[in-house]
Amino acid sequence: MENPNKTKNRFVELSIVIVSYNIANLIGNCLKSVFAANNIIMEVFVIDNASSDGSYDFIKDKFPSVNLVANTKNVGFAAANNQVLPQCKGKYIFFLNPDTKVMPDTFNKAISFMDANSRVGLAGTKIINPDETLQWSVSYKYPGQKYTTNELSDMPGNIACVLGASMIGRSELIKKIGGFDEDFFLYGEDQDLCLRIRKLGYEIGYIDSATVVHLGGQSEKDSLPSEVWKKKIDAEYIFYEKHYLPKTIKRISRAHIIKAWWRIITLKLFLPFARDKTRTRKKLGKYQVIHHTAKKFHLSEQ
Repeated sequence: MENPNKTKNRFVELSIVIVSYNIANLIGNCLKSVFAANNIIMEVFVIDNASSDGSYDFIKDKFPSVNLVANTKNVGFAAANNQVLPQCKGKYIFFLNPDTKVMPDTFNKAISFMDANSRVGLAGTKIINPDETLQWSVSYKYPGQKYTTNELSDMPGNIACVLGASMIGRSELIKKIGGFDEDFFLYGEDQDLCLRIRKLGYEIGYIDSATVVHLGGQSEKDSLPSEVWKKKIDAEYIFYEKHYLPKTIKRISRAHIIKAWWRIITLKLFLPFARDKTRTRKKLGKYQVIHHTAKKFHLSEQ
């Protein structure tokens, strides 16, 4: 079912790192697509974050050459990736989500891109949906950046960050900065990593010729929408506190409060007349979470 990793006593081109959580129904296809790249000298790590769906046993049985790590609890995306960084021997590290399928030649093209662009510290690949439509994966601004003053001046390159579902970085650089910031549990860690890399003078790249199919949202499919939004908003404010001045955070939180307050009022008024009340309630829950979190941080900056 898979090609063996022939990495003993050989130069390793690529260390592929996958964090898995209750996704046994999808990770098999992901790993099949990974091992189809049989012309790459690579090693594959899977960190299972205490899955309860048999993921660990499935991977151990079907993909014995995977370097498999079993966590006894869900430590989050950032911390799980960091667990194996000291063991990665590859010149490059490729961070990959388990709900993906790697298209042929993606790894080759990613490596070639990094070899040819020494100023790029980390790069994202082209990401598409299962219907082959383009999925958002590149951002040219950080969250709340329009409220900043001099915090993000003179950053190299024009790409702010790429989606963490599929990205390749220089192993030496990733290890130098300590990998992901473990204050981020699930969201925001890719934005933070990209900014820290840029602060060291490297650019963030985008590899249009390397393609990965991504389902997206699979690890949170059983979570309530309000819970997901709370994690996302909390991650944004962790990012703000780490990289922005207090006066900037105050401006951001004030803007969030005003926008959320207005949306809450209008959604409550509209709810009795809405055709899709479930969708409207989800939106209302989103802005209630934003309002609560922004108000908390705004008060803390008084």
